[in-house]
Amino acid sequence: MKKIVYVVGGLVGISGMSKILCQKINYLACHANYDIYMILTEKAGVPWSLDVNPKVKWINFDINFDELDTMPTLKKVFFYYLKQRKYKRRFTEYLMKIRPDITVSALRREINFINNIKDGSKKIGELHFERTFYRKYHNKYLPNFINHYITKKWTDSLISNIQKLDRFIVLTHEDYNKWPEIKNKMVIPNFIDEYHGETATLENKIAIAAGSYTWVKGYDLLIEAWSIVAKSHPDWTLNIFGPGEKRTYEESILKKGLEKQIICNPPTHQINEKYRESSLFVFSSRHEGFGLVIAEAMSVGLPVVSFACPCGPSDIITHEKDGLLIENGNIQKLAEGICYMIENQSIRQKMGKQAYQKAQKFYPNEIMSQWIELFESL
Repeated sequence: MKKIVYVVGGLVGISGMSKILCQKINYLACHANYDIYMILTEKAGVPWSLDVNPKVKWINFDINFDELDTMPTLKKVFFYYLKQRKYKRRFTEYLMKIRPDITVSALRREINFINNIKDGSKKIGELHFERTFYRKYHNKYLPNFINHYITKKWTDSLISNIQKLDRFIVLTHEDYNKWPEIKNKMVIPNFIDEYHGETATLENKIAIAAGSYTWVKGYDLLIEAWSIVAKSHPDWTLNIFGPGEKRTYEESILKKGLEKQIICNPPTHQINEKYRESSLFVFSSRHEGFGLVIAEAMSVGLPVVSFACPCGPSDIITHEKDGLLIENGNIQKLAEGICYMIENQSIRQKMGKQAYQKAQKFYPNEIMSQWIELFESL
C-alpha cells in the first residue's frame, strides 16, 4: 500500500489552504487505497479547527512558525533560522523513518530542503497562490531596489527548488503560463463540496459576495460599483459574507448612504442557503489563487459577474455563457455588468443553468481522480 505524506502546517485556525488540504486528505483516506500521513508544525496540543479522518496518521513537530509574525524584524530573522533548522532536522528524521512513496508540499518552508531528503519518495509541490504576488517581498522601511532585490533572490531560490520536484501543481491554466522556467508542471484545480439541494430561483432581488474582509477581496471596489447600481436599482440588496474586520467597509457604506442596499455579514455555515436565496454572485477580488467561492456559488445555480483578475475567474467562468468577466479593477464596467444581469432575467436564468452544469467539473470525484492518476503515474 502506497504511503503518502501531506505537509499541512497548522489546523488551529481555518485558512483556505489548510481547509482544501484537509479535504484532499480526508477524500484519499476514505476513497483510495493509500496510507495517509500528515505533518503539522503549529501549536501541538491545541484543538483543531478542522476535522481529519481518524485513519490519517499524523505528527506535530511543534515548531510554531506563527510566533514569528509577532516579532520585530531582527528577532524574527534569528528565530526563523533556529526554527527552520529544527524543522529540517525533524522533517528529515520523520521521512527517513516512515519511508513514504510520495511527499506532497504546499511549497512553504520545507521547499528549501525537501528535495535533499534521501527517503526515496517522489516530491510533489502544489501552489495555492498565483505567481505574481507569491514571494513578493515588501518592507515599507526599505528602498524599493532592496525590496526588488530580495524578491528576486527569494523567487530564484523557489524556482530552483521547484525544478527539482517530480511534479509542480498549479490551480489554473492562467498561472501555468506564468511559470515558463518550469517543465514539470501541470494544472489540477481545487474542488468544492457536491451540492445536492435545490438551485436558486434567481427571482429574489439579492446579489451576494463572499470572502474575507481584506484589501485583496476588493470590497471597496464593489461598494463603489454598487453605489452606481443602486441609482438604477435601489430595490436590490447586496449581501457580503465573510470573516475579518468589516468596520471600514461599513463606514464607507454609511458615508454613501447605502446602508439599506449593502449589508456586511459575518461568516455563515449556511452559505449555500444564502446562495440559494440570491440571484447573482459578484466577485471583486484584485487577485486570487483560484477563487473557490465562484464555483461554490455556481453549483447552486448562480450566474457570476467577476473581475477577470489574476488568477482563477477566467478558468472557471466562460464569458457570456455562465457569467460575465469584467476588466480587472474597472468599477464602472463592474457596475454595468451587474445592471445587465439585473435587467435581463431570462439571460440570468440561462446563465444560471449553465453555471450549475459548469460547477460539476469541480466536484471531488472529478478533481481527486486527477490526483490519484498523478500518484499512480509516479
